[in-house]
Amino acid sequence: MQFANKTIDLTQPRVMGILNVTPDSFSDGGRFTNMDAALNHTKQMLDEGADFIDIGGESTRPGAADVTLEQELDRVIPVVETICREFDCVVSVDTSKAQVMTEAVKAGAGLINDIRALREPGALQAAKQADVAICLMHMQGKPRTMQHNPEYGDVVADVLSFLQERVLECEKVGISRDKIILDPGFGFGKNQQQNYQLLACLQQFDQMRLPLLVGMSRKSMLGNVINRDTKQRLAASIAAATVALMQGAQIIRVHDVAETVDAIKIIQAVKAI
Repeated sequence: MQFANKTIDLTQPRVMGILNVTPDSFSDGGRFTNMDAALNHTKQMLDEGADFIDIGGESTRPGAADVTLEQELDRVIPVVETICREFDCVVSVDTSKAQVMTEAVKAGAGLINDIRALREPGALQAAKQADVAICLMHMQGKPRTMQHNPEYGDVVADVLSFLQERVLECEKVGISRDKIILDPGFGFGKNQQQNYQLLACLQQFDQMRLPLLVGMSRKSMLGNVINRDTKQRLAASIAAATVALMQGAQIIRVHDVAETVDAIKIIQAVKAI
């Protein structure tokens, strides 16, 4: 798949390293708001085997406060510019704002990762004009309220239907399918049972014949089962990633890159038999 000027083979599982340049993200808020810290962490994740660095300037944890356009631009764009200049990797920008998408791609980003699936004003046109890869994620509600009693008729069918609809909307404005990645949105407007129903049935997303990105790293859907806080969820994160990869997920979005890369090597050894 083409990501700006870089091609990545998604027939092999790939790792997306998380770089939150926010003060309030659920797991690592405040750790990488300094440029030196962000660059050092980027280098570490790339050395450990990440193919993508996903940069987010607005926390999307449940209950998170909104961030202004100016705040997000100030947080994200200098980091995107510097990483694209210093490192050979695909930079992904985790945003729903059209102007942030536009400026991040100008700065070198090769992937727009939108939790709102290009539903914000101007986002579809901005993504079309940017002419880079796009990840469309399913979310019910908004980050501030999304975990307040989410309801579905059939969570797998409903998420599939939503993503199919968003792909059609992309195609209507001229975004080709070969630029689209899908994300079922674990933890975004789903309760515990709904998250695990999605994970158990992830293979059903193969019917869309588009690359699948999943992000469960350190999330509460894991912590609630093992009764551990965010810093003690590594084993659970690897287990969830393994389940997803065995069902065909192509990109795993994680905090712990080295350990996820090791898990992928074992999965590939099993699949090679």
